[in-house]
Amino acid sequence: MSDTENDTENLQALSDAIAQADSILVGAGSGLSTAAGLNFAGDRLQKYFGDFVQKYQITDMYSGCFTKFSSREERWAYWSRWAWFNRFEEIPKNTMSNLKELLLGKEYFVLTTNIDHTFIRAGFDKQKLCYTQGDFGVLQCSVPCHEETYDDKQLLQKMIAAQGYVQDDQGHFQAPKDHPVKMEIPSELIPHCPKCGAEMDFDLFWDNRFVRDKGWHIAHARYESWLKKHQNEHILFLELGVGFNSPGVIKYPFWQMTADNKNAIFATIDLNQPCTWNQIEDRSIVIQADLDQAIKDLLQMKEARS
Repeated sequence: MSDTENDTENLQALSDAIAQADSILVGAGSGLSTAAGLNFAGDRLQKYFGDFVQKYQITDMYSGCFTKFSSREERWAYWSRWAWFNRFEEIPKNTMSNLKELLLGKEYFVLTTNIDHTFIRAGFDKQKLCYTQGDFGVLQCSVPCHEETYDDKQLLQKMIAAQGYVQDDQGHFQAPKDHPVKMEIPSELIPHCPKCGAEMDFDLFWDNRFVRDKGWHIAHARYESWLKKHQNEHILFLELGVGFNSPGVIKYPFWQMTADNKNAIFATIDLNQPCTWNQIEDRSIVIQADLDQAIKDLLQMKEARS
């Protein structure tokens, strides 16, 4: 059987599994955001960080965060671009909207390590989501001295504008055509904790300083409640774009929960080395494909059923 025939067969098997499942637990990793056009390298890296690439030889947006910048003002210029253009600008592709349509009518929940809020931006029900590793859209104390978070959208807008980006009528920022943008922000825009005065940080899971605020605990309680309610059903554990950066959050638990429930099926779609556990191989669907196209194909299969 050719690779193309095998891919088609596996997609059909997944389409059948989605249709037959009592419930679906989606685990979404960075590969899903990349498929939706939020690529941290390539053309987008050059478009938004060409000046930083030239100065520091940065190869992708994430690793660039750990650059030894020349100043705090330069660091926040980089970080504000990283957050704004991946969290608040339009999602380049309709991958997330198609996924929402694919799940429509099913009892589902989404657990994600992504920090770009694409599910909310695509119109997913907040009650069906658990963002487990933070969000570009909020700040925390870097110490941290307390477990509260703070919306950062207005501050990021000021930072981006201070670098010379121009905002259009729809609120989108574009680089000016007649001069380069600046690689730093004014010192007064650097955020500080309202309680202890320490510099703020994005509320992201860098290390054990990550703040799990009230919203985080509410979302995880919803996740645990959903699991308890559906754990013995004919459940599909659907892994989308999940690699081995933090496998203990989605991948390994999904494998174990599939092994523990003989009615469960595990499915994974990823462009780079999707895999399963040998103990659940007979109840696994492994698809190596572009996620954007795979979701389109699955949606077409769903529509053909109706």
